[in-house]
Amino acid sequence: MDDQNPAELREPYTGDPLRRSDLADLPMDQFHRWFGQAYESGLAEPNAMVLSSVEPSGFPRSRTVLMKGYDASGPRFFTNYTSRKGRALDADPRASVVFPWHAIRRQVLITGVVERLDDEENDRYFASRPRGSQLGAWASERQSHRVADREELDRLFHEFDTVWGEGEPIPRPSYWGGYRLRPHEVEFWQGGRDRMHDRFRYLRREDGEWEIDRLAP
Repeated sequence: MDDQNPAELREPYTGDPLRRSDLADLPMDQFHRWFGQAYESGLAEPNAMVLSSVEPSGFPRSRTVLMKGYDASGPRFFTNYTSRKGRALDADPRASVVFPWHAIRRQVLITGVVERLDDEENDRYFASRPRGSQLGAWASERQSHRVADREELDRLFHEFDTVWGEGEPIPRPSYWGGYRLRPHEVEFWQGGRDRMHDRFRYLRREDGEWEIDRLAP
């Protein structure tokens, strides 16, 4: 082990505190504000989020995915439905995502239930992807399963590259598509001086309305 000690790594936070009066009434409206500010700050891949699902074993599992859209109903992302995360989400749709915007001392946590997007939206997004990404979806049909080596992946990619000519539309694989995470709890965290962070939680009530609480840091 080297001499780097994680316990000695500290980042002092500065800036104005976050107050209840600063917040929008609806969580995805507040997310829209913060996502825009994260984007304008020049933060690398502000749409990167850590997705956590529940494995059939009962253990949680997390990985980073890219949000590819959002609206009042929640964020959307795309994946291989037969991948490990796809199988887990289909078996247990409870999930959460975290947007770790450390560079601007903020993070957003969204917890809820996922649902598959319809074929129309899946086809529309797949058609907007670069050709290489489309081919990659075909080449990684067995996502999360064992492969012999890198050469096997490259061979599959090349094989699919010869199926469709340059400029020819590539259809979406039936096993590939998107999910929407419908939130029932959204937390906005902002780093504060002396570790006196600001945390606000939006919690959906049974009547569908949202209540907002400040949480202790």
